[in-house]
Amino acid sequence: MHKKILAAAIAALVIPAANAASPLAGWDKLWTFTHGAGTSVLGQTSEIVAFDATANQLWVAGLKGVDVLDAVSGSFVAHIDTTAFGEANSVAIRNGVAAIAIAASVKVDAGKVLTYNTTTRTLLQSYTVGALPDMVTFAPDGRILTANEGEPLARTGQPTVDAAGSISIIDPTSNSVTTLGFTSFDAAPPAGLRIVSPGSKPSLDWEPEYVAVAPDGRSALVTLQEANGIVMVDLTTNSITGVTSLGLKDHSLPQNRIDTSDRDGPSNGLLAGNWKTVPVKGMYQPDGIAAYSAGGRTFYVTANEGDSRNLAEVVAGEFNEETRVNAAAYALDATAFPNAAALKANSQLGRLTVTTSGGDLDNDGDYDEIHVFGGRSFSILDDAGRIVFDSGNQLEELLFAKFPAFVDDGRSDNKGVEPEGVSLLQIGGRTLAFIGLERGLESIVAVYDVTDPLAATFVDFIVDVDSLQPEGLSAYVHDGKYFLAVANEVSGTTSLYSLTPVPEPATNALMLAGVGLMGAWLRRKRSR
Repeated sequence: MHKKILAAAIAALVIPAANAASPLAGWDKLWTFTHGAGTSVLGQTSEIVAFDATANQLWVAGLKGVDVLDAVSGSFVAHIDTTAFGEANSVAIRNGVAAIAIAASVKVDAGKVLTYNTTTRTLLQSYTVGALPDMVTFAPDGRILTANEGEPLARTGQPTVDAAGSISIIDPTSNSVTTLGFTSFDAAPPAGLRIVSPGSKPSLDWEPEYVAVAPDGRSALVTLQEANGIVMVDLTTNSITGVTSLGLKDHSLPQNRIDTSDRDGPSNGLLAGNWKTVPVKGMYQPDGIAAYSAGGRTFYVTANEGDSRNLAEVVAGEFNEETRVNAAAYALDATAFPNAAALKANSQLGRLTVTTSGGDLDNDGDYDEIHVFGGRSFSILDDAGRIVFDSGNQLEELLFAKFPAFVDDGRSDNKGVEPEGVSLLQIGGRTLAFIGLERGLESIVAVYDVTDPLAATFVDFIVDVDSLQPEGLSAYVHDGKYFLAVANEVSGTTSLYSLTPVPEPATNALMLAGVGLMGAWLRRKRSR
């Protein structure tokens, strides 16, 4: 018996230390799988990952379909080819059923959601949804929701075609689909919501990005990334009850200071961590969103990546809202910016990427405010879409303090670390948020304790030097153990981590007793 206690005491001493108030004691990478030729199929990537508890497997969506992996070993199990329908964008799993969101080969055409039995991997049903379904999720009652981006399609020598952004709600019990659009907002768009493309309207301009369903299944929030807004959906009536702007983040405040340039070092070189307060306002523009309960209320965590509309990347001469502060055509209002010439220097704001679709408050052709893409942060929203917490510049400053070599200063002039995906997990009665940072120089996931929505606290960074740019995350519990799966888009890899919780108080007492016994045992050994 003494040997067992001694072993437990020693084990307690080697658990990695984390935030003392956190339920997470440490983490370990179990395996990494590389997708594509030689392992699955040519062209397969790793974008969104979902856990199947029935077979203890991970389903990874990425363009060509879904790779199914054994969660224990990380070995390849099967590939589900969805190319006959289009590109696989997202996957979600509930009770042995997988839903895969498929964009049509012509992305402005209607998309599909395919459902599969996760044990037999046989196709169950096909549903038609809105254009470009980019994210799929399940409600607690088994209904399936998609965020249908409806992005514009630029074509060489032909007019650009735009599709309506929408939200689809699938009821598998009746095989019915309800698709919600934004035409009711065309006549009078809510204040603060962006219309990015000149002359457009909400029904075409707004692009739903991600869906989070409230734990009680009665409502959902949907991110409108480019529009910098949130859509509220009532799932008891299958209707949109409101759309609200997330407002602007003031980068002149100390807690929101940013590095604005990739050429602010010697001889216009890199200088990471050169944060400063600047007369700039940021659009939060969340990508991923996840819901949880705290104090009897529903809250949402958003990863504020930021995004722009740049059709010129596809067809030269098409609409592009991106420019730099030092561009000759980007004229700063002389009253708002009396030091405009100084601000346009590379070492100041000159390199900063900004939007031409916001900031000209009086429509006189110059810019009264400088608006940038993304919040470089994560936020916590209440059930009305109001921000109750924002991480400010913590993600970049904490990363620089702990892993300075992993900060990519080449992205300082754009959107910084670009928080993209988020997944939540309950450990020891507390809620942890895992936030993927798309633009670090390694695969980096920030971990925060968000149990108190008004005062989230940093826990740790999870870093994988074998992967790059986390896209989708899935935190889950299986057989009483805690895990985090990460899909890394650029490296085309999927990694699984085990998460070690802080021992319960009774276990701590046992380990302390063991340490005491170990000391007594050592004293007895020395006295002999």
